[in-house]
Amino acid sequence: MAKSPWSTPITEALRADGIELGGIGLGDIELGDIELGAFDTSATPGFRGDKKSGERLLAERGPVLSDLQEKLFANGRSGDPRNVLLVLQGMDTAGKGGIVRHVIGSVDPQGVDHAAFGVPTAEERRHHYLWRIRKRLPRGGQLGVFDRSHYEDVLVVRVHELVPPDVWGRRYDEINRFERKLTEAGTTLVKVAMFVSLDEQKKRLAERLNRPDKYWKFDPDDIAERGHWPAYREAYQDVLDRTSTEYAPWYAVPADRKWYSRLAVTELLIDALRRLELDWPAAQFDVEEQKRRLAAS
Repeated sequence: MAKSPWSTPITEALRADGIELGGIGLGDIELGDIELGAFDTSATPGFRGDKKSGERLLAERGPVLSDLQEKLFANGRSGDPRNVLLVLQGMDTAGKGGIVRHVIGSVDPQGVDHAAFGVPTAEERRHHYLWRIRKRLPRGGQLGVFDRSHYEDVLVVRVHELVPPDVWGRRYDEINRFERKLTEAGTTLVKVAMFVSLDEQKKRLAERLNRPDKYWKFDPDDIAERGHWPAYREAYQDVLDRTSTEYAPWYAVPADRKWYSRLAVTELLIDALRRLELDWPAAQFDVEEQKRRLAAS
């Protein structure tokens, strides 16, 4: 039997409970009074191989993910209320879009419900912050994908002081209750926090500025956001500390190596779908009778 490319199961290698982010992988850089360096964003936790073997494995695992997702979709068509929701959080350039294109893009789009949450619209601001989230929750059989999510309301909102601390401070418990109800109703949550280093982010932003085909992805505000990095570090640490639960754990994914982050998310989704123990739904008709009808038609 071939040796597994994983030294540690992916759910154990990336489980965020107890992780001290420090500087979210910024090396030994010191910004203000904060010592950064506890989380290596260029690491490949649990994986034994290199980039070449990782890319080869990703190509092999894509069809496995696709088959499991098709079973989920088929069961949903037969009335199964269960679904899977992938929540992607990360600073700009962390690779959330690449996950959507290269991982989610390998499955049947009929069974995917993708939502990207940006700055709230005027209508959304008139409602509770979870209002727009509830509107986009996946239906039974769907693989839902949130590119950013309700966690923006304890990250961006906190860092930019858009509401008082006593307001965003209450949201952690509220989010935990919200997610518990989701899981009790049949949703499997796969929460992925993608962490990129300041240096790697700078390279990716520079690439966008140097390539006309990438201009559309560049936002001048991304440069200003880099100045808030220490505040985001603290905000992300609290998110992991206060909202990683047994029913909806966080997985912290190093994102400097795109091939690894895509492989890691693929494996996390495969694990989540396998735990549903899905099989193809039974026919709701007499198969032999339909064969006879077809032969006679």
